Amino acid sequence: MSDEELLALFQNPETSRNGFNQIVRKYQQKVYWLVRKMVVDHDDANDITQDVFVKAWTALENFRGDAKLYTWLYRIASNESINFLNKKRKRFFVPIYDVENELNEKLEADPELSGDVIQLKLQKALLKLPEKQRLVFNLKYYEELPYEEISEITGTSVGALKASYHWATKKIEDFLNGTD
Repeated sequence: MSDEELLALFQNPETSRNGFNQIVRKYQQKVYWLVRKMVVDHDDANDITQDVFVKAWTALENFRGDAKLYTWLYRIASNESINFLNKKRKRFFVPIYDVENELNEKLEADPELSGDVIQLKLQKALLKLPEKQRLVFNLKYYEELPYEEISEITGTSVGALKASYHWATKKIEDFLNGTD
């Protein structure tokens, strides 16, 4: 079903729940993986994904359609992921490098990456990036979104996004080449 059809289902009081369930089914995996690439841990990603859809449920009736539905959901997911990482740092008074080390340990223990040395090394390189730069890289590289859509998600200008992506790829390249 198209997003327009799903939103029409949601807006009809008789089919609202079904419409929302269809939206969740359509976007749950994509939202989960966007969040997972940011927070690394499966359980944290599951919790945040649930939070994203709870927020979407409460705010969807006010969705104006100015943006695409997935762009709107990605924006919620991005904000929730960054907020989670910031809260984690503040809650435990943990410096940024300690959070990075914790995420590195979780990466190494992740059964989905075991044996995939290249993917593990790339994920470790991504953890070296600031959260917003990592988000831009994930949206551009993994999700293959155009800068205009990433701009809608992040609220950042296209020019700033291009610069951020350029610096992210440079840092990743340096890390992979061992010059970091």
